[in-house]
Amino acid sequence: MKKVLLIDDEAAGRQLLREYLAEYPDFVILDEANNGVDAVRLCNTYHPDLVFLDVKMPGLTGFEVLTHLAELPRVIFSTAYDQYAMEAFEVHAVDYLLKPYTRERFSRAMRKLNFERDENTAAPLAESLLAGSGTYPERILVSKGRKLVPLTTACIIWIAADGDYCRLHTADDVYHSSYGISSIEEKLDPATFLRVHRSSIVNISKIREAHRYGKSYDLVMLNGQTVRVSRGYMDRLRDLTF
Repeated sequence: MKKVLLIDDEAAGRQLLREYLAEYPDFVILDEANNGVDAVRLCNTYHPDLVFLDVKMPGLTGFEVLTHLAELPRVIFSTAYDQYAMEAFEVHAVDYLLKPYTRERFSRAMRKLNFERDENTAAPLAESLLAGSGTYPERILVSKGRKLVPLTTACIIWIAADGDYCRLHTADDVYHSSYGISSIEEKLDPATFLRVHRSSIVNISKIREAHRYGKSYDLVMLNGQTVRVSRGYMDRLRDLTF
């Protein structure tokens, strides 16, 4: 049996999915949500195998929902907006159902699911974002303009808090995360990423040099930017000093 969640802000959209899914007895609908915030809560509670996900919803968009999930299920987008199809496939969605869609179109989407192919491995979306042998992800979803793109964590030079969100600096660009800096710190490998300020995390391998500043240091990163180490975090830097 495969666990399914229906996420759509329109009751008619959820009803249509229930009707079409009735022909698939191996897929059990566990719950529904009509907004992005509840979608995150349900996904992290039930750990579904498949989520039918709308794009534009109150609270969080469908793409933003994905950035808040502890585990990434297979996703079929179901939406009235055609302009987000490219973004959907960039995050390795199984399919993109454009409302109004027929029963046959729904069936084609379902045929793309192949759980038996890799029952013991992660879904395609999870493979893209959580690849790696360790506990910490080697790739994450981050915002770039109006879309989400996968980013290899090794490319991150440093991270700056931006209110309740964060900016992730790489050699070529700046990306945005909807996570706060403390949440990001928990998700990144502490052997690589060091919190040096309440507003800053640095990739240790991307430090070019350190300059003493009073009783603290300024870290010059490989992209030329300078990150200040606050006194409260100096012990962490000293632990790396020989």
